[in-house]
Amino acid sequence: MKLSSRQILFFLAAAAPIGKIVLMPARLARACANDLLFPVLAQLLVQAAIIFCVLLLARREQTLYALIRDAAGGVAAKIAAILFSAFLLFAAFLPVVEQKLLVRSIFYDTIPVYLVFTPFFIFSAYLCARPLCTVGRMWDILTPLAAVALAGIALLSVGSADYGALAPAGAAGWEGFASGTQAACSWFFDAVLLLALIGRFPYTKGLAWKGAVCYLAGGAVLLFLLATFYGVFSEIAVAQTHAFARMSGFFSGMTVLGRIDYLFIFAAAFVMTFYVILPMQAAVGTLSEAFGKSRALPALLSAGINLAMLAAVYLTNFHTSQIIEMLTGTLFWLYPVFAAGVPLLLTLIFGRRTHETVS
Repeated sequence: MKLSSRQILFFLAAAAPIGKIVLMPARLARACANDLLFPVLAQLLVQAAIIFCVLLLARREQTLYALIRDAAGGVAAKIAAILFSAFLLFAAFLPVVEQKLLVRSIFYDTIPVYLVFTPFFIFSAYLCARPLCTVGRMWDILTPLAAVALAGIALLSVGSADYGALAPAGAAGWEGFASGTQAACSWFFDAVLLLALIGRFPYTKGLAWKGAVCYLAGGAVLLFLLATFYGVFSEIAVAQTHAFARMSGFFSGMTVLGRIDYLFIFAAAFVMTFYVILPMQAAVGTLSEAFGKSRALPALLSAGINLAMLAAVYLTNFHTSQIIEMLTGTLFWLYPVFAAGVPLLLTLIFGRRTHETVS
């Protein structure tokens, strides 16, 4: 069973912005203050162009592993699958840490027990063992939920925002733009996630440009949320590490209605759970294809990967800030190499032959 092109578009429009609204806004505010929109806009434009290229690559209707195997042999394809999966797991670590921080900091009135986040990995292990085609069914359901969540958070926050705080534009200068672009790299690897899905959905006419447009549409929502975030917090935005869960708390109707914003925050966090798991699920699918068709292999890989991620998350529990600094600073260059360089290289090598079907 394959995904449909509609489900790919749903993912790009609704899921992609959800994965960037926890820690990234505060990191950008620290790097470039009121100019935080410009680095994100640059990242969105670059990723949209790369997504266009990846979806053109999908015209071959072969998986990434099959493309490399046919061109360079089985050994090279297996090595590529290992490296690709290693990056997916590396990229998954920051979203998992974000999810853990969100759960422990927002959804509990008191400090929870140390292992409160462990059930996430049980759910992740189950989902990662499922075929990648289940991704499509998930996004059919999660897309409207994501749209409602983002719209609700935005509507409750917009009245408290002073958008004049974003002026004057360009105050951070080139240095601020460069710092912000570097800091944002760790959250923009959506094209790599699509690479894990090519060959599992049909390329319908115009899918490449539709995918880029849907990604930019979701990006426009993200930019509006970032502008609202800075408009609400301004100079203290650097300290708001759980952006989307904080900015709606100043809604004037709270005194009468209570914390209705939590309905939208819970919805966004639920959608985010599936986005966080997707890189690990993609890694399991890639390695399963490369190293055999045993029915038990996905389950074994899923259990091993989630146990390793569980251990990594809790062993670094008291060094979270240092880990985040390392991923968004020292090792930021890994993201553009894999999220931009690899898809473009693969498109140049394999993306020449057209094989389309009209939807």
